[in-house]
Amino acid sequence: MNKEMEALMKEYNEIPIPSQLDFVVKKALKQKPKKRIMTKVAVGVAAAAAIFIGGLNTSPTFAMTMAEVPVLKNVVKVLSFREFKVDEETYKADIKVPAINNLDNKELQSTLNQKYLKESEELYQQFQADMKDLKESGGGHLGVTNGYEVKTDTDQLLSIGRYTVNTVGSSSTTFHFDTIDKKGKLLITLPSLFKSDAYVDLISKEITKQMITQMEQDSSLTYWVKNPNKEDNNPLNTFEKIKPDQNFYINKHNKLVISFDKYEVAPGYMGIVEFVIPTDVLKDTLVSNEYIK
Repeated sequence: MNKEMEALMKEYNEIPIPSQLDFVVKKALKQKPKKRIMTKVAVGVAAAAAIFIGGLNTSPTFAMTMAEVPVLKNVVKVLSFREFKVDEETYKADIKVPAINNLDNKELQSTLNQKYLKESEELYQQFQADMKDLKESGGGHLGVTNGYEVKTDTDQLLSIGRYTVNTVGSSSTTFHFDTIDKKGKLLITLPSLFKSDAYVDLISKEITKQMITQMEQDSSLTYWVKNPNKEDNNPLNTFEKIKPDQNFYINKHNKLVISFDKYEVAPGYMGIVEFVIPTDVLKDTLVSNEYIK
């Protein structure tokens, strides 16, 4: 076992078990001259995740990999900490668990790593339950694939995207992102980037505009949004606004990217869809240009 693995295991094992599993919300405040960045960080540790490590080490259905992702720099690294696998004839599961290492904010690092492990455990347990139900009802096909991508890695920002593909007849895909200020040692949330909730309408209007423009330029594209330029009675055209905590990340060019899951705003063949929001659209409502430029 290499030194990085030993350090990571030590970090997990030394996390104290809380009296309850609910996450505690803390506020982190960063101030600069004429500039303020406020970020809400969901902080807490799950006792079940710590207990679960022992089971992972002994279960034959779990295989551990420690292949380091080479796209990260020397300071902050992302490792494949665990891999939960099922490989039966019509039942397939491959769930990879990321773990962040060498982040200066050890509390934030532990919180995120515990969250990733807990989510993966729950996904695996749900797969096992669904597989049991299918077998008892005569059998079928069931699959789940879960992994991660490093979307952004700059001197300041790290954006990790965790995806899940469920296959039961047709497939569904979801993505969840975490964007970290490595220098400020903060987890960035979408509301923390803006002075007020006016960003919801601004971004929604821009996305609607991009959707309509794309469809007018390419007839193969479809979004579930009403086009004011033509008569539209399609009941599926329901997109109006993003959620205040809409899935997002900040790309390497310091642009805000809004992401929608498969089937969230478009037919399944469109898959995951993303929209890069021009900074000019956001400039009047941004808290600062610390992250979005």
